[in-house]
Amino acid sequence: MLDPSLFGRLSFTPAEPSRSRLPPGRNRLGIAADRDAVLFVPTGLDEHAQVPLFVMFHGAGGFPEKVLPFLEEHAERHKFLVLAPHSMFATWDIVIGGHGPDLERLHRALVEVTSRYRIDRAHLAFGGFSDGASYALSTGITNGDVASHVVAFSGGFMSIFTQEGTPDIFIAHGLVDEQLPIGTSGRANAAKLKSAGYAVQYVEFNGLHVIEPAIIGLAVEFFLR
Repeated sequence: MLDPSLFGRLSFTPAEPSRSRLPPGRNRLGIAADRDAVLFVPTGLDEHAQVPLFVMFHGAGGFPEKVLPFLEEHAERHKFLVLAPHSMFATWDIVIGGHGPDLERLHRALVEVTSRYRIDRAHLAFGGFSDGASYALSTGITNGDVASHVVAFSGGFMSIFTQEGTPDIFIAHGLVDEQLPIGTSGRANAAKLKSAGYAVQYVEFNGLHVIEPAIIGLAVEFFLR
């Protein structure tokens, strides 16, 4: 029998937290000596309440600190965690050749976070920008029993071999995206997912291949509603 991870399936199952919480701000998780994942913790979290978690995957050539600033203000205001993994290579494994080390590192990061925080499973998003959005779409839909929401900012493609669960999906794409044309990426992805029966909120904006702060705000509202 083939290993489900070859098809992008996570083996992650949250357990009851047994370790101390991390201090407010950015914290390296220690899951890797190089290219470690980073967790942003807002101030004033209720120690007894479940906490929403937004997993944000960076674009090609990026790193956690490049995407965290777009979400940290919202996380501080609305009191949710932001987990920013770091791809093993210059971009995510599925872009290069298939699921592998990045899926394993995502599993380890999720285990680390849930060992310290009781996560609100109804508000656990897989999101990303560009190649990270492609990774979020692919991994989130494949693991819709883990991710309650999938958020794609200017994503290119989806690599899906199996579908589990029914996550709500937010897709945003620039009308004049110079790297990933909207017709063959954002619009095509939204249409495919709608036809497959997913609840999709699709937003087009007058911009290039960028993360728009206003669109981040819409995505956060979608995630927390």
